[in-house]
Amino acid sequence: MQKNPLGRTGLKLSRFGLGSMTWGNRTRAREAHRQIDMALAAGVNLIDTAEMYPANPVRSDTVGRTERIIGLWLEQNGQRSDIVLATSLTGAGSRSVRDGAPITPAAIRTGVEGALRRLKTDYIDLYQLHWPNRGSYHSRQNWGYAPRFTRAEVIQDMADCLSALEEEVRRGTVVHVGLANETTWGMAQWLRLAGQGGGPRPVTVQNEYSLLCRLFDTDMAELCQAEHVGLLAHSPLAGGLLTGKYQGRAVPEGSRMQRIADLGGRRTPGAFAAVDDYLDIAFKHDLDPVGMALAWCAQRPGVASVLLGASTEEQLDRILSQADLVLAGEVLADLEAAHRAHPMPF
Repeated sequence: MQKNPLGRTGLKLSRFGLGSMTWGNRTRAREAHRQIDMALAAGVNLIDTAEMYPANPVRSDTVGRTERIIGLWLEQNGQRSDIVLATSLTGAGSRSVRDGAPITPAAIRTGVEGALRRLKTDYIDLYQLHWPNRGSYHSRQNWGYAPRFTRAEVIQDMADCLSALEEEVRRGTVVHVGLANETTWGMAQWLRLAGQGGGPRPVTVQNEYSLLCRLFDTDMAELCQAEHVGLLAHSPLAGGLLTGKYQGRAVPEGSRMQRIADLGGRRTPGAFAAVDDYLDIAFKHDLDPVGMALAWCAQRPGVASVLLGASTEEQLDRILSQADLVLAGEVLADLEAAHRAHPMPF
């Protein structure tokens, strides 16, 4: 599988990374372990998880379970050096983790220690902050978003967190630092503070990115390209919408829509209309819509790795069998025309 250089780090990330959001909920430990084996055999080297996983829903009694499942695999297989292991510290708002408290230097220390214990490792390759303390416009919050914060307080908060992350780097518990659900202004401030010697320079940002969600494409893409920050694209199939399985008001048994009716705000008339056009493009060019959507993401500027999420081995096998697909110019032109017709479907 193609490997992409990650900024100035010397790391190379596989074109696709293995997400783990369902492990410990819809996906049992044995199947999760088989997914890891399948992914590594296909050339994947990035495994992404989070303190709060499994998700959909996040529950206080399952927080950390996904990290424990990965830790058991590492304990049994001993292939730590073959994996770029990424995890995330939960930010403000999730009542299931630390009662929704924001990220603080103390939370970073306890979060790192807890992750190391659950993952059964002594270092984390990429430690990410899951949400900005000040909030952001991601996950459909853009429709009513209005920044409400005091700049001085935010900058001080960032400086304090960077200092705590620097301490983890010095201890050897964290190698690189990344952010998630960040904005262009926010990322610029983290980079500025790090450049002034305030702590480790963020090397990735994990934001939602798909044919249906292209908020990254303008200011954020420019910043990432210029500043050597890699995008870890999450939800590249838009919660399953781009597979086509929900068209015609279908709600397959066991699907995400059966548990979360609005798919996190993605289920809109505009989304279904857009998917119709994308499915037509896949049919026209004799492509699997899943492979087409993922390959489009992987070919975009600034993308370091596209995070795959699969509830079953069958789903993962379908994805991995198309991991080297490169879309031709005619396909890309048709996809851009569809985007112009459906610029913000949700």
